Amino acid sequence: MAKLESIQRIYFIGIGGIGMSALARYFVSRGVRVSGYDRTETPLTKALVAEGIPVHYTEDITAIPLDVDVVVYTPAVPAVHAGLVYYREKGFEVVKRSDVLQWITESSFNVCVGGTHGKTTISTMTAHILTHTGYGCNAFLGGISANYNTNFWSSERHVAVVEADEYDRSFLKLVPDVAVITAMDADHLDIYGTAEEVENAFVQFSQRVKPGGCLVSKYGLSRSSELQAAHHFTYSFDQTGADVYAADVKVMDGSYHYNVIANNWQLNNVVLHMGGLHNIENSVAAITVAKYLGIDDEKIKAAVASFKGVKRRFEYLVREEGKIMIDDYAHHPQELKALITGVRSLYGNAACTVVFQPHLFSRTKDLAEEFAASLDLADEVILLPVYPARELPMEGVTSELIARYMKHSNVKLLSKEEMLQYVGQQRPSLLVMSGAGDIDALLEPVKEILTGA
Repeated sequence: MAKLESIQRIYFIGIGGIGMSALARYFVSRGVRVSGYDRTETPLTKALVAEGIPVHYTEDITAIPLDVDVVVYTPAVPAVHAGLVYYREKGFEVVKRSDVLQWITESSFNVCVGGTHGKTTISTMTAHILTHTGYGCNAFLGGISANYNTNFWSSERHVAVVEADEYDRSFLKLVPDVAVITAMDADHLDIYGTAEEVENAFVQFSQRVKPGGCLVSKYGLSRSSELQAAHHFTYSFDQTGADVYAADVKVMDGSYHYNVIANNWQLNNVVLHMGGLHNIENSVAAITVAKYLGIDDEKIKAAVASFKGVKRRFEYLVREEGKIMIDDYAHHPQELKALITGVRSLYGNAACTVVFQPHLFSRTKDLAEEFAASLDLADEVILLPVYPARELPMEGVTSELIARYMKHSNVKLLSKEEMLQYVGQQRPSLLVMSGAGDIDALLEPVKEILTGA
């Protein structure tokens, strides 16, 4: 805390990132003077500016502030970035986002949610339960909560719910009192090299739980026996071998009704208004954390029932009779599989069209066959060009690589403009948009086409 108390002025390079913006908002809440840079203006940077945070978009050292105590950067920013190079050469204190999260979590009670998918929904749901029930928490999230329309909120209570990001091994700097591990699938192989190294990092993450703390991990993880904590609970959607699982799941009016069963407790008549069977499983994890913290049963159920979800996580953009449009951030094969399976659980055999934008050349190359298998679950697939993010193009790696592995022939490789044209012509009644790149910029145009707005 002493380190945090000394910061009066702070500058963020890559302030528009979802994790970076949460930290920027945290410092504003503490009365610190915050400013930052990002490459392009986005809805999130516009929101930050509206909240009083100056943001500039040119890589120009004449635009950067010199009276700052700390400079924070995201690993997504290139090492040759002019501002980053300048601050380092001039001897400023330059740290990663993960270093700042370490400072924060070293002096609070922390619930840290990690995993290669599901962590944003579970961390947001957990933070919502703690807030809605009056328990209280500071929330540092990797998505925009639909309930609060932000990825950060503060509380007088010295409790933090933190989304623990495995990219660049950032989560190994956190100090959890309660840790959640949702999945340890191969991802970020540009950082880790092998699937085994990804798993090793999650084992290390579990070892960072404080003495006497709690670990909640998904049932059936390949290295489960190596995940150690004083209190360790496994959770599942429906596997009765888990310590906590869902039972008697029913779909009523587009919502899920179910019971949550544990070894020594039971929570009956839980209602979740968020689509996707995987989100029932996510709720089981969040409920397990809440029960461990001693929160009242009825308060937990009321919080889950009031949970509106996370922007871009099974988010309904159009929900009318005979016209459904769902948006999701899914960018890993397992996430895509969960997304499409979740759509099927609600809409049965209705013809499902999926528009998918692959994210990163490296991930597309490493997981093309797995992406194809997940997308084969849809009736029709439109593949947009790969979104490069921080990467340069790789020879032979395009969206066509995924299409080659797909078993059904109803797949189209379209540009963004061609996709908009196609949707206008076909007007699919059940459309799913998915990806972690700039596909979100297409959501409003597609919605307008489908609704005629």
